[in-house]
Amino acid sequence: MPPTADEWIVQFAEALGRPAPTAAEVQTLLALASVAAHSSERRAAPIACWLAAVAGRSPAEALALAEALSEAAPPPEPAPPDR
Repeated sequence: MPPTADEWIVQFAEALGRPAPTAAEVQTLLALASVAAHSSERRAAPIACWLAAVAGRSPAEALALAEALSEAAPPPEPAPPDR
């Protein structure tokens, strides 16, 4: 049986030599991913989290910045219908 998401995250963190995120950090990262995806396209979610990490920003700082950008940006145009 494959590991749960929480188990996999702990294993990945250990492999990186870093502590696993706290429950609060996970919730904040999921909120950041949600803001990114809903402000743009779904693929913006993981990239936003990666950018926050390489920029050395905390999940809370990155979420606040993403929310500010989201509020300032016009809503994305709907995707064209499938044909």
